[in-house]
Amino acid sequence: MYAALWRVLPGPWWVRVLILIVLAAIILYLLFYYAFPWVFHTLWPNEESTVGGGG
Repeated sequence: MYAALWRVLPGPWWVRVLILIVLAAIILYLLFYYAFPWVFHTLWPNEESTVGGGG
């Protein structure tokens, strides 16, 4: 798969590396700011805990 991606990208090797770095940065940005917070709030709801609830 990576070899196919490498062949599809245009330009010399340094342009391909630059394109891949930019694509990786975009993917990481989208994961950290959209996907991971959604998963966190979906799996661990922000509810009050009943453990140690003193009165």
